[in-house]
Amino acid sequence: MSQPIKIWGHWGAPNPWKVIVLLEELGLPYNLEMVEFSDVKKSEYLDVNPNGRLPTIEDPNTGIVLWESAAILSYLIEQYDKKGMLSYAELPQKYLCQQWLAFQASGQGPYFGQATWFARFHPEKLPSAIERYVNEIFRVVGVLEEGLARNGTGWLVGDKCTYADLSFITWAGVGEGLLHELNRAGKLEADHPKYTAWLKSMRGREKVAKCMALIAEGRAAHGLR
Repeated sequence: MSQPIKIWGHWGAPNPWKVIVLLEELGLPYNLEMVEFSDVKKSEYLDVNPNGRLPTIEDPNTGIVLWESAAILSYLIEQYDKKGMLSYAELPQKYLCQQWLAFQASGQGPYFGQATWFARFHPEKLPSAIERYVNEIFRVVGVLEEGLARNGTGWLVGDKCTYADLSFITWAGVGEGLLHELNRAGKLEADHPKYTAWLKSMRGREKVAKCMALIAEGRAAHGLR
């Protein structure tokens, strides 16, 4: 039994929960320390993550302190998924998983995040900015729809759910909530049936469902969808 991995996270932020989903799926023990956004620039947290963002992990089994969620997911897979439950060791699947993880980190997360910022939190309402980033949500979802269609198994890579699939699940929920708020969720479901079925498959997994329920609980408690 490995020692618990410490993760600094947040009650509703998607990136820490990406890591928690993977920890749960891999059956790894962990301790979650909640950090409010107002505290991430304080010296106590900056001592472990000079970027002042969430998440960060500390793995006492290897002594590593690591930040940036994509790097953390890659580390956890390489270090703890030796049997390939959520990954592949062979070509080309190994690198296709890395490709989709890179797309999540460079495409889905930033664009879904900007759409949410301008629609919900920006002090001015800027319709052109909201429209730009909402359109990017649909573009990113379209790329995923096409990837799922080309692979043809219901998953992004190979014939099983991998960490690449799971990396998208938390931000997908944020995007759906925002589109519901803007009365545009129907178009997402109607135009992207493979994407919709893919999310349903992941949400049917016990560990994913557990995490999504905790996210929803935290966000509802703070007035967010």
